[in-house]
Amino acid sequence: MDILGYGPDIRKKRKDIYKEWDELQVYQITAGSKAEGLTSACESDRDCIMVVPNTVCLEDGVDKSIIPGHINLFEMNIQSCNAGYCRFLFARLGPSGHPSITHSLCGAGYGKCLMSSERFLDLFREYRRSRLTYVNNHARAGPSLPHSHGLFKVDNVQAIRCYCPGILKKWASRARHWPSPDIVEKVIAMGAFVTPIGCKGSANNHVKWRICFNTSETELVNNLNDTQVKIYVILKMIVNDVLKPQSKEITSYVLKNIVLWLAENNPQTLFHSGSMFHFLFEGFDILRTAISVRQLPYYMIPERNLMAERELDDEQQCVWVRSITDMINEGPRIIMRLKKISQAVECHPVPVLWYSRMRTELEMLYLESNNRHHRFSDNTGHVDENDPIVKAIDKRISEILREVLLRMQLEESSFNDANKLFAMMLS
Repeated sequence: MDILGYGPDIRKKRKDIYKEWDELQVYQITAGSKAEGLTSACESDRDCIMVVPNTVCLEDGVDKSIIPGHINLFEMNIQSCNAGYCRFLFARLGPSGHPSITHSLCGAGYGKCLMSSERFLDLFREYRRSRLTYVNNHARAGPSLPHSHGLFKVDNVQAIRCYCPGILKKWASRARHWPSPDIVEKVIAMGAFVTPIGCKGSANNHVKWRICFNTSETELVNNLNDTQVKIYVILKMIVNDVLKPQSKEITSYVLKNIVLWLAENNPQTLFHSGSMFHFLFEGFDILRTAISVRQLPYYMIPERNLMAERELDDEQQCVWVRSITDMINEGPRIIMRLKKISQAVECHPVPVLWYSRMRTELEMLYLESNNRHHRFSDNTGHVDENDPIVKAIDKRISEILREVLLRMQLEESSFNDANKLFAMMLS
């Protein structure tokens, strides 16, 4: 798993680079697998939380006087909402306001105003279409406004910070083996976000918002041990390569929640290389049960059922329960059905290790190049091409691609496209 790009060293490098990227962006936060260091540059979409500045939502009962006067203020209302969702009651508009807020307010009766999640998202969608003409904007996906630029895809989720100590303290009070008390306190301090999407099938969805804990979940995944991380990665590989869901019936987010529950409910000393397959199949047993009964508690708010939001028909449910049972019965041999792992096992170790080093170096150079562009670009987004570091990075990237192409040709491959090779190596 380490030579495939899932070891602790490469994960740390990825996390550090994306963290630096976020610091340069101010109101942008990388979330999901990129922030967790679990995917290479082109391997999956990059999840970005775009935080609305100077705006906060408070859980009911929190003292509003603690919030400075320049902050746009909302109160969280969970009445008549599904678990994990809320409505936004308008409390105060700061001096500078924000277009996304003033254009999204709607009447709630009795002289009160709500913020419409539908209007909020529509406003940002139109903004992106009119201003970000250099990217390909794609159809909305839940609360996300995805776009692509060349090889790379980004899921942009507009969000508002949420202060909800009651919800987080309830999470923290659970009896648990993991995480440690200091990480629990860190998660509480991180707070939450609300994103513009209601629960499928609920009434008045246009004014409902989802409560999310993106940065907290990143912190939790980054505090899993090496075995737990690899269980998560293999679960994702098996679902993608073997079950092959077509419409997000089983997502990596569902699998992440399963691994977090496994970590919380079992002593950490039990998770080691010798027990990896045991807990891998424990995870599959949880997934099989979740599909069978259509019930999986959200790790941060257990009252929210993640499976209630899956588009899963009866026939597909039966097929997957049967398939997962077969995989559990198959035992550890199941990993040989995974393309990445089987190719690495069947190849001679020397070229595999060489390619792994080249791929890792290429990815680090590419990510560092991106960060440098953000750090030193002018108002037009251009970087001085005479920058010696940029020139050195570009030169080394070209050398790596030439070396890999040459090795492929020596092994009688007719492949000779450096651009396609670049995409393949970072996927």
